[in-house]
Amino acid sequence: MKKILIILVSLIPLLYRSVNSQSIGYPPEVEAKIRTVENNLAGWVQTGSDDHWNIFDRMKKYGVNGVSIAVIHNYKIEWARGYGMADVSEKRPVTEKTLFQAASISKSLNSLGVLKLVESGKINCDSDINKFLKSWKFTYDDNSKVTVITVKELLSHTAGLTVHGFPGYERGKKIPTLIEVLNGEKPANTAAIRSIEEPGKRVIYSGGGTTILQLMVIDQTGIPYNLYMQKEVLNPLGMVSSCYCQPPDGIKAELLATGYKADGKEVAGKYHIYPEMAAAGLWTNPTDLCKYVIETQLAWKGLSQKVLSPEMTRFRLTPVADDAALGVFVNSRVTGSYKYFNHNGGNEGFLSTYYGCRDSGDGVAVMINSEDWTIIDEIVNSVAIVYGWKDFYLPEIKSPITITDILMNQYTGRYNMQGRKYEIVSQGNYLGLKSGNGVPWTLYFTTDSDFFVKESRGMARFRFSPDGKVTGFFLNGVEAKKVE
Repeated sequence: MKKILIILVSLIPLLYRSVNSQSIGYPPEVEAKIRTVENNLAGWVQTGSDDHWNIFDRMKKYGVNGVSIAVIHNYKIEWARGYGMADVSEKRPVTEKTLFQAASISKSLNSLGVLKLVESGKINCDSDINKFLKSWKFTYDDNSKVTVITVKELLSHTAGLTVHGFPGYERGKKIPTLIEVLNGEKPANTAAIRSIEEPGKRVIYSGGGTTILQLMVIDQTGIPYNLYMQKEVLNPLGMVSSCYCQPPDGIKAELLATGYKADGKEVAGKYHIYPEMAAAGLWTNPTDLCKYVIETQLAWKGLSQKVLSPEMTRFRLTPVADDAALGVFVNSRVTGSYKYFNHNGGNEGFLSTYYGCRDSGDGVAVMINSEDWTIIDEIVNSVAIVYGWKDFYLPEIKSPITITDILMNQYTGRYNMQGRKYEIVSQGNYLGLKSGNGVPWTLYFTTDSDFFVKESRGMARFRFSPDGKVTGFFLNGVEAKKVE
């Protein structure tokens, strides 16, 4: 009986995985790597204990319903796997074929489409954008100091423009035309796209600038943006499951993930509609995203040119300012020679990222249908650890101390950070930082007033009034005021 009990207990993790991950089978050596990645999620800091976690535990901790991962090794997709639910109410699981909203990752693929027109001679990267816009012209004003904006500046977010991102539109509601979006005219729910400052000075992230590029593609090709991108970019890359369809009427409903808000509630209508396709409209999955990453890696090396020539790919991956290149960001995560190109995405109810090593055949794409970013970083770190990525993951090492019960009692209470409510609660012999109904994050102290949490990068420090009362804490320069 005891032996039977031991066997049943040992099967629990496998049973849990079987109902929470949807996958195809891989060779034993690859499956072993997958298991290691699943059990090696890691944060920005290590303390010597409880530094690596299981993916299912973290999904539960952060309230993440569905996760999809694809991993690149030696310029090939080594594996792809889905976890959790694409739609909770429908009991529909995530598979490697489930499509998510890629949000701002759409900008990376858009840059391929734009630069393809540059290579064909229809667009010039360094000329006034109004030369290539026919149905609408950008209005220059005093903020731009009458300095023309170029395509290169739009692609690198150095054009000095407004409108960081787009909230999308509820299904069934009136959707604005592209011109209405650009002019900030109803039913558009964002402001007109205008200059903040003179172009070419610094990086100011602007989805608005990318939307100008969308219209430019339409004006120069004479065909709908989504059709151009399908024919000239997605299909040549082999991204045949992906599309810029807004709304996604041509896709089977069972393939579409439903978005979930930070409080766990389903996005109204299951997902929003984004007429700003170039900036936020791509539906895809990690497998298809990895096809784009691999092509970029091979083109950089001069070994492929399915969409762009090697020369144009190198131009695209060359930063213009800081780490902002053309539709992509390029940097070393830690000090070293290896560079990684990347873009993140965040739409209503969806988050995603991809990384590709410019100097090797490694990469990853992660997509979730929830709004807690932490698990994405932890998954990427795990992949980097398991596959030995060079110059990528270097955690900070810290040695926590124990604080007195008196201080613990002083720190407990409710806090407000820019309208968001937090609570520091007692968890026995340690404190936890709680937001909403989520599981508290453990506070680790390095001094009596300095602390950190493993789930969010950066140190925090409690502040006191002259009479010794706790007034709040600062995290990465932002104050959380104690309210009770």
